Amino acid sequence: MDRGKLKEIIKDYEGKRQALLPCLHYIQKKHGYINEKVMSFLAKELGIPRVDIYGVVSFYSMFSLQPQGKYVIRVCASLSCYLKGSNNILNTLKEVLGIDAGETTPDGKFTIEEVSCLGLCDKAPAMMINGKDYINLTSDKVKDIIESYKKEKES
Repeated sequence: MDRGKLKEIIKDYEGKRQALLPCLHYIQKKHGYINEKVMSFLAKELGIPRVDIYGVVSFYSMFSLQPQGKYVIRVCASLSCYLKGSNNILNTLKEVLGIDAGETTPDGKFTIEEVSCLGLCDKAPAMMINGKDYINLTSDKVKDIIESYKKEKES
């Protein structure tokens, strides 16, 4: 944890609660997840109950409480995506990567997350990998996409 950088962010917000999200974004980007030490530190520095910080971290899908893979795959489970086959997309990912939603591959390359909505309802089913949208998916498209990420890592 980079206490100095966090204190700098907090100072920019004059020590107010509004510093919480920028601090969490910084830690998530730098370390890939938000741990108990960070939440306790922020609770003390900002005067916010740790349970409130936990609530923020667990509510927003962009934050994680556990280490994530290099490639975070978010599969939309909204009604629109579900009706268009997001369950098939999720099952294909599970089969190809050998992990379930909420898990990371043993090599640390991929994490699968099932999320409520990606805002791509008109292009369902959809998934996102590290912020890049993939739309109108089929099982074959998903296999090709994952294969390209595997090759990208090997290069």
